[in-house]
Amino acid sequence: MREIKINEIENFRIGNAQDLDGATGCTVILCEKGASAGVDVRGGGPATRETDLLRPENMVQRIHAVLLSGGSAFGLESSSGVMEYLKEKRIGFSMKDIIVPIVCQACLFDLQVGNHHAYPTKNLGKIACIESELNIVEQGNVGAGTGASVGKLLGPAHSMKSGLGSYALQCQDLKVGAIVAVNACGDVYEPNSKMPISGLYDPQTNEYLDSEEVMMDLLESHPHENTTIGCIITNGNLDKAQMNKVASMAQDALARTIRPVHTSSDGDTVFAMSCGNVKTTVDIVGILAVRALEQAIVNACKKAESAYGLISFSDFQKKKEIK
Repeated sequence: MREIKINEIENFRIGNAQDLDGATGCTVILCEKGASAGVDVRGGGPATRETDLLRPENMVQRIHAVLLSGGSAFGLESSSGVMEYLKEKRIGFSMKDIIVPIVCQACLFDLQVGNHHAYPTKNLGKIACIESELNIVEQGNVGAGTGASVGKLLGPAHSMKSGLGSYALQCQDLKVGAIVAVNACGDVYEPNSKMPISGLYDPQTNEYLDSEEVMMDLLESHPHENTTIGCIITNGNLDKAQMNKVASMAQDALARTIRPVHTSSDGDTVFAMSCGNVKTTVDIVGILAVRALEQAIVNACKKAESAYGLISFSDFQKKKEIK
């Protein structure tokens, strides 16, 4: 098994578009051939599109794009741009002479960062599709991660900047990758460790705080502006029902790296897409998906840069060294 770049997974393209002044953006994962897909939605506040369509018993078997975006429910507009892009290329579900692109989406809440009135528009969604033609790997303050932050229990003054992260693995011919925008209420840790990366902190002492401990001390939680959203992609040959299981397994990555996770203030959503001929099993893809998503979550924090009054992991570490 070895690390690869996520753009080495055939049949998929990834593109980002962002409004840097507004502190928001979107990330599209395109599969023009059509992908078997599933989804797992957890937490109490999701903003999603076409997730019911992914239930195994429903008619449509393949989708053409997943869009991750900021803007909360306002950001759902951006998928119209993805629809338009695919329609112009005559890619979609065919009903006689009518083509309907199948685009699924999840949004995160970034309205408290930058311009409160800014959100990903239809035009921004289409720009992300055009950018996907270059298929360049970008991480940090880009796409859906542009306005993302973590550790929000005590408000922006105690939060840290996060962003978009990706990671991919290859095991023989099987490739599995993950892309994620991390905007969690909780803190982000190295997988299966007590080592925090980004999250709630005290700007006076420059020390991390434990969100779970603070929440229990307060006996309440206030934030309503969270959500970690991501997508697994693979060249493994799995069907719709199996990809729903992969999406469910991939949520383990959130549980291993984010504390607390899946709260009533989060709308954590993981999609999974399959397009390829590599014979495999749902368990193998699921295990690799967890590993890839764990590292993608870590990268989303480590690749972020300080912005919008929020300190990044790298700048926080520099401050601690000076201290």
